[in-house]
Amino acid sequence: MRPFDSGLRLVETWDVTFRGFAGDPVRAWYTRPAEAPRPLPAVVEYAGYGRGRGLPHERLTWAAAGYAHLLMDNRGQGDQYGCGGDTPDPHATAPSGPGPAVRGLLDPRDYHYRRLITDAVRAVAALRALPGVDGSRVAAVGNSQGGGLALAVAGLVPDLAAVLVSAPFLCGIRRALELTDAAPYGEITAYLAVHRGAEAAAYRTLSYVEGVSFARRATAPAHFGIGLRDTVCPPSGAYAAYNRYAELTGHDPLKEIHPYPFNQHEGGDAVHVRRQLTWLDGILGG
Repeated sequence: MRPFDSGLRLVETWDVTFRGFAGDPVRAWYTRPAEAPRPLPAVVEYAGYGRGRGLPHERLTWAAAGYAHLLMDNRGQGDQYGCGGDTPDPHATAPSGPGPAVRGLLDPRDYHYRRLITDAVRAVAALRALPGVDGSRVAAVGNSQGGGLALAVAGLVPDLAAVLVSAPFLCGIRRALELTDAAPYGEITAYLAVHRGAEAAAYRTLSYVEGVSFARRATAPAHFGIGLRDTVCPPSGAYAAYNRYAELTGHDPLKEIHPYPFNQHEGGDAVHVRRQLTWLDGILGG
């Protein structure tokens, strides 16, 4: 954990490295309101597909709202948009392309998302260990790939305080592969179009990272948002996760979903962020 001069005066930022899958170093930005007098409720945020952690001044909403905020880097990603990433994925996988969704697709032990989901779970523990964090009040937040990671964390971290999921990737995967050719799902269908007969192995691997399965194990209060015209992450996947949320736990946690009928992958955009802020304040008292 090293102080980082972001050029901003109302927040403080640190460059954090924690141990993820197999002990690999994973980078993150830790940002909180400057000179906050007490431990704060906290948010761990997961970035979208192909995006890295970028620069700390790109994601200030949660710190500006009074939360301690950890933005996890995506291992082996960061080259598709944004301002890049700083965490390599040192594990060789086959197949290796055309993007992360295909890396290791034919073996669940070797799949990219096995490593990334492990990193996401470890990020919660890392955030709780940082100074100025109230470890009993930690929420997981993400959009698209980040939404899928947040949902996985909700299913794997039993004492998470809340989860906020928007347009989640990796939910209703098999149906999504039938509905859309847009990336990231389209990278998988493109691979299977060339490697005929590989679908059984691919479907088996993907079943291990199915977001609906994680949702069924979750107990934290949950807030969902979806665009009903989303062709990147079809809304049926988000609805499947929402409808089956917590069904294996015997709990009946608070949950709500906000559909945006005329929006695509952007969903509710800034309107939805405002809803998230209001909802999370009611849960964590940020």
